[in-house]
Amino acid sequence: MSKDTEPGPHAAVGSVTLLRGLPAGAQRRAAELYWEAFGRKLGPALDPPGTALPFLAAHLHADRAVSALVDGRLVGLAGYQLGGRSLTGGTLSDVLRAYGPLRGLYRAALLALFARRSAPGELVMDGIAVDATARGTGVGTLLLDEVAAIAAEHGCRRIRLDVIDVNPRARALYERRGFRPVRTTSTPYLRGLMGFGAVTTMHKSVAKGARA
Repeated sequence: MSKDTEPGPHAAVGSVTLLRGLPAGAQRRAAELYWEAFGRKLGPALDPPGTALPFLAAHLHADRAVSALVDGRLVGLAGYQLGGRSLTGGTLSDVLRAYGPLRGLYRAALLALFARRSAPGELVMDGIAVDATARGTGVGTLLLDEVAAIAAEHGCRRIRLDVIDVNPRARALYERRGFRPVRTTSTPYLRGLMGFGAVTTMHKSVAKGARA
């Protein structure tokens, strides 16, 4: 189990407060947001929710998160991979411990389909999730811009993310914030299992010192 780091500096933007890291004790809430956003995709690997949520909460790397708070409540979360470390964690042993040896091996194989590694000078998005009550209020944009600021501070040349074909709303947000598609991979073998049939990789160049 990874240990969470102390949250970094935060800045209030309107009624939304951005926090680098996770608020103390918010791991379960963060897992719920992440599951709400990605449960459809991750369900075959991590279901049932009663096991998936504790597993996610126990293996979050808080130093790879940006949180959005309204009145102290976590309403948005963006994860990223940098230096080989990402928001979501958990080893093969952790999966086997949570799901058992036989079911665990199958689930670990499914999770491996989502594994991504960042190239030198690249920050990889590890998902963005916004509570239903806060969607359409600009929280997603604030989170993406803060991740862009982190990428610039670490000298990254670009940000990379993947978006599935059944999530056009997310893709539209990414395009508004300067992401451009570079390739689409057809995954028809995953449509019946995970509900999507194509994944588009998008890139955004990072200007030195830029925040957006």
